[in-house]
Amino acid sequence: MSRYRPPAPKKSAYITAQGYRALEDELKGLWTRRADVTQALSEAAAEGDRSENAEYIYRKKELREIDRRIRYLQKRLPDLHVVSARPSDPDRVFFGAWVTLEDDKGAEVTYRIVGPDELDPARGWISMDSPMARALMKKAVDDEAAVATPAGEARYYIVDVRYEQEEGL
Repeated sequence: MSRYRPPAPKKSAYITAQGYRALEDELKGLWTRRADVTQALSEAAAEGDRSENAEYIYRKKELREIDRRIRYLQKRLPDLHVVSARPSDPDRVFFGAWVTLEDDKGAEVTYRIVGPDELDPARGWISMDSPMARALMKKAVDDEAAVATPAGEARYYIVDVRYEQEEGL
């Protein structure tokens, strides 16, 4: 058995202005944190035997993860396209839309369609690459969207489509 894994499908390169600022802030914060971790690592290395030094081993792992995330952000940020303009047809679902859906049982749920780098299910933000978002794209109020789920096909009715900025960003 080999360790080969096929490359992951390429993510969409779209992001909201708030999401781009959040990634830039994360990158700046990582550089600050990296300096602190490097200092702690050098202090742990000065303590002597590194093979049994838990602090040294922990800081090395922490530094490796910080460097991995910094590399990712430095490669990803220049490729992203910030979408801040509203679409020409605000009655249809496009990137950045807040969409309120109703299922067959009458339960309502609201999602915001964002880029894959902003994904946050707790806030109701879904990636534009997700099956749900793909099913909703270019639909309007009162349209029906069918989404393939592991439990079978789910049908949703679009109740509301709006484009607004989220508070607190």
